[in-house]
This record gives sequence, C-alpha cells and structure tokens, in this order.
Amino acid sequence: MATATGGGPVPGAAVSPGRSPRTITRLPGDRHRDGYVCCRDYLLNVLMACPDPSRGIYLTYFIQGLILLSAASSITAGEYFLGLSAGVAFLLTMAPSLMTRNIRLCLPWEVNLLVAVSLYLHVMGHVGEYYVTLAPYYDKLTHLVSSITVAVIAFFLAVLADHQGDIRLTRQAIVVFILVSTLSAGTVWEIYEFVVDQAFGTNLQHGNADTMMDLIVDLVGAAIVAFIAAIVLARGEGHQFIRFFADPSSGTEPTDIVADPVDTARSR
Repeated sequence: MATATGGGPVPGAAVSPGRSPRTITRLPGDRHRDGYVCCRDYLLNVLMACPDPSRGIYLTYFIQGLILLSAASSITAGEYFLGLSAGVAFLLTMAPSLMTRNIRLCLPWEVNLLVAVSLYLHVMGHVGEYYVTLAPYYDKLTHLVSSITVAVIAFFLAVLADHQGDIRLTRQAIVVFILVSTLSAGTVWEIYEFVVDQAFGTNLQHGNADTMMDLIVDLVGAAIVAFIAAIVLARGEGHQFIRFFADPSSGTEPTDIVADPVDTARSR
C-alpha cells in the first residue's frame, strides 16, 4: 500500500506486482481529479522524465532537412527573401522541442511532425510556387493543417493547466479556448500577410474573399480538434492526454497514481 507522507495511507492504493511501494507526498492544493489523486510533485517528476525518442521523430528530422534544402536552393537561385523565410521556418520547427525542454515537458513526435509539416507546406508554397500553380486548393490545405496543429497545442495547454494548476476549466471552456486560440492565430497570420504586402509589395493576400475563406478553413480545423476534445473530456480521459505528452512511449496508467472513486458530482 502506498502511503502519503504526513497524511497516512492513501485509500485504494495499488502497486504493480514486483514493484516497491512508493511514498507519495501530497502538497497543499492537491486535488482528487477525474478518479485520480493529482499530486503535484509526482506529476512534475513524471513530466521531467522524457523517454527515448520514438523512431517516428526521424520523420520530423526528414521534413526539417527538406526545409533546409529549400532554403539552400532559394539562396543559390538568388531568392534571398525566400531563403530567409525558409530558414526562419526551420528555426520555428525547433521551437516546440526547445521550449518544452526548458519547462521540462515532452512533446510526442506526432506533434513535432505536425509543426514541421505545417511549416514545410508553407515554405514549398512559395519556393515551389504551389500557391500559384495549385491555387486556391494548396493554400486552403496549408491553412487546414496549420489550424489543426495550433488547435492540438491549444488543447494540450488547456488540459495541462486544468490538471496541474489551480485553474478549473469545464469541457465547454476548453472547447471555446481551442476555437478562440486557433482563430486568433489565423487572424494574426492574415495581419502578417497584409503588413508584408504593404511593406514589400508582395501579393500574399488575394482580396477579401480569399482572406475570409482562409479564416473559415482555420475555423474548420479548430472545430475538428474541438469536437474530438469534447469527446475525450466527456469520457473523462483528459488525464490520458496528459500522460500522452508526459510519456509518449507509454500508453498505460502510472501505477503509483492512486485510483479513487470518481467524483460524479463534477461533470465536464
């Protein structure tokens, strides 16, 4: 039986066969959430322990290499602005890993791949002129993939804040947060395109109808993720999403987190 320091035995504690009991320290503010005792010190220790990267991460490396290749080919052809844009895109593909490393979180390789693919599609839209030759479908595909990527990250941030911090978010609040965050990111992107067009005489935007269709596609991508998030939260599986990010290599429940009766008074 696992024990809670200063608090006596933890009800319903279970330890896997062959494993030594672990002492779990409950800190002030620890809560019983979604049928599990959320101990902050334990959760932080789990989030600090990143597993060895999956082989899937090599797909992300491959996409990053293609972005670097696009940057090099653009500079060689004298397209310095495109080369600079591709270089910035490559740096942005590294941002999620660097940021999560600093705050001791682990992102699954699938999320890193989504980020890399989103930026690669944008880079090739300009370098390969797909925005022109495959207009308007390529642009809308890029917006759809990018909006799904942003929405997935927003979902993770909302669930993490709800489980780790003192913020209590309902299912409806998380869904709204996903939609608003994704649309906000899409709006910022459209503002960026407008500013670049005005400053450098480019043609990133093609009128009001094109801008509005881009935002509508962004909303569709956000709605897809929000719908899936609503189902996950309705089933009380938000903690599984946290474990997915904390330890992507493991789909099982941490055996040292104690199962308590689910609080049916709290619905999401």
